[in-house]
Amino acid sequence: MRHLPLFPSRSRHAMLCGTAAWLLGVAGCSSVINSTERAQPYANNEWLQSGANRIANLALRDNLQSIRRVQLSLYRRNPREWRKWAKSPEDAIQRTWDAVMQGTPLPELRGAVGIDAIRMAFDTGPQTFQGDRVAALVVGWASMLKEANGNTWDQTMIDGVNAENSYRAARNVEISLWLISSKTGPDGQPLLLATEISDRGRNLVTDRELSKVVARLDLMAAQADEKYRRAALDFSQNLFLGSLGPFFAMVKP
Repeated sequence: MRHLPLFPSRSRHAMLCGTAAWLLGVAGCSSVINSTERAQPYANNEWLQSGANRIANLALRDNLQSIRRVQLSLYRRNPREWRKWAKSPEDAIQRTWDAVMQGTPLPELRGAVGIDAIRMAFDTGPQTFQGDRVAALVVGWASMLKEANGNTWDQTMIDGVNAENSYRAARNVEISLWLISSKTGPDGQPLLLATEISDRGRNLVTDRELSKVVARLDLMAAQADEKYRRAALDFSQNLFLGSLGPFFAMVKP
């Protein structure tokens, strides 16, 4: 006696297709689950950005976050700085970044940005800088990052990383890190307390986060240097593959 199949052939085909679709859905979900959760939602202006613009903007975002962490860490170890003009460390951070993002310089810096603001932060001369030294550093670092990013906070296809400015910014951040750990005031005491390795604990936030900033800037400088050389090569590759790609597909076993 011949047994009929459990499912007719068409039903079995539909079931297999449905199973395959479910597996693909599971795979898609697993890829979302394994995401680093560092991607940002799509923005309306993202279609104006190339892949290189997107990477540059993400690097800038991470660098600015690193600087905010350094600022909070320095304020916790040097409360006298934020007390010069704010009610709390958080208030000083908010006022500093409002000035940075709105392009309104802090009065104590007298219009100084970039390396000039960093110099003022470490000034110990006869007419020593009386303002918030931590805020001065943040303004200097942030303005250098913006300049390295093509003088914009949000690159599009008409912008690009300036390789020279990015390289110089990396070196200036390195020098800043060295000055933070070595510069002393007229009394011989450290101008700013930052790194600590002692019986009380370890505080390496400043070293760690500024080292990340330097690494990202160096990478973006290298990528910008490669841009024009790769442009011609990418064009040739696309032309070659576009012309011969169908032929390779036909002869491939």
